[in-house]
Amino acid sequence: MVTHYIHRGLAKKSFKENTLSAFKYSFKKRYGIETDLQVTKDDQLICFHDFNLRRKFNLNKNVKDINYSTLKKISNKRKALVPKLEDLLRISRNKYPLLLEIKPLLNKHSLLNLIKLMKKTKKYGIFSFKEKNLINLYKLNKKLNLGLLFLSTSNLRTIKSKSKKLHVKFLGLEKSFLSNKKLNKIRKPIYYYTIKSKNLFNRYKDRKNLIFENL
Repeated sequence: MVTHYIHRGLAKKSFKENTLSAFKYSFKKRYGIETDLQVTKDDQLICFHDFNLRRKFNLNKNVKDINYSTLKKISNKRKALVPKLEDLLRISRNKYPLLLEIKPLLNKHSLLNLIKLMKKTKKYGIFSFKEKNLINLYKLNKKLNLGLLFLSTSNLRTIKSKSKKLHVKFLGLEKSFLSNKKLNKIRKPIYYYTIKSKNLFNRYKDRKNLIFENL
């Protein structure tokens, strides 16, 4: 079944990425959510893309070096509250599919926290460019739906080889691979990021799983 996800909840250009208001709107439109996972100093899994607060909040601080309570104050003051993963799970109500991209290399404690949070979640995928995250998660729980992300520069032979790994249940590929017919031989789901063209979205929406924004 083809399923589409809104990239960071950015259904409209006016929305602020990875915020609960953006996520709720996406769910209202019956789309899934693709979001990013970072970990704060006090081990809170949050929906946030960057490793540093500079781009979003004009503050040169790393996410891993601040507690969530501090981040909450900073982001709330700028009307772009950074939610915890548990907040997203709560509003999704196990009804809408989620794609969660792990940004940093997680330690065992954070991996176990993630597994605990996802225990009752049914429609989800956890993916990362860092294959070590998938390997470590698979060792802890082989039933998790795990995916490996690839850049546009990735070698097709490598993609095919990695797709055969037991810890890889699905793939995330850059949109330049959309028309590559050689990928048809891969028998695992493939999701394509990030679609920003309405024409491209309409061309593949009935056949491919797309991660899109601002259409």
